[in-house]
Amino acid sequence: MELDDKKYIDSLTDREVVDAILKRDARITRLYLYEKCYPLFKARYDKYYTDCESCIEFINEIYAYIMTPGVKTGKCYLSTFGFSCSLTCWLKIVAENYCHQLFKKRIDIIDAPEDASGRKTQEPISPNIDSLNRRDVEIVLSLMPNKRYSSLIHLRYVEEKSNEETADILGMSMDNYYNKHKLAKEQFAKILRKEGLI
Repeated sequence: MELDDKKYIDSLTDREVVDAILKRDARITRLYLYEKCYPLFKARYDKYYTDCESCIEFINEIYAYIMTPGVKTGKCYLSTFGFSCSLTCWLKIVAENYCHQLFKKRIDIIDAPEDASGRKTQEPISPNIDSLNRRDVEIVLSLMPNKRYSSLIHLRYVEEKSNEETADILGMSMDNYYNKHKLAKEQFAKILRKEGLI
């Protein structure tokens, strides 16, 4: 990055950068995401699984991820940034969560059962407990409206009990457990999305 460009991008506030990226300002987007934040993205690219052939391709994916409008809200992920932390900190979390989601989807597809034709049938993704710290997990669990679902997620993913052990502790038949397990994962994921953790 040239010195003038570095001074310019460093002089902008996070709010100015976000507004410019949302308005698709090519210069600020390039200077901020592709140059200033390149080391941040490169560290994530080197550390985590992605299908990308280069760090630039990875940044392109993150850019698309934060700029694509959601189906339900019509708002892009970047527009929900609340400025409670720095933009670089937020982008680091977004990039890490994105990588965890890619890895988890790949594992879920590999581990998914096969249908009658031999194709993998993908089930709902398990709660991504590993990408959250213990405090965040406890907060998300406390925000779940159904406390039985919260207990199920805690036992299965925090305490790492087997499905059978969790069902036994909760006094459920296995058929009932698998039905509630699916609903509990959906509720957990809904809270994660609401809190901006995925």
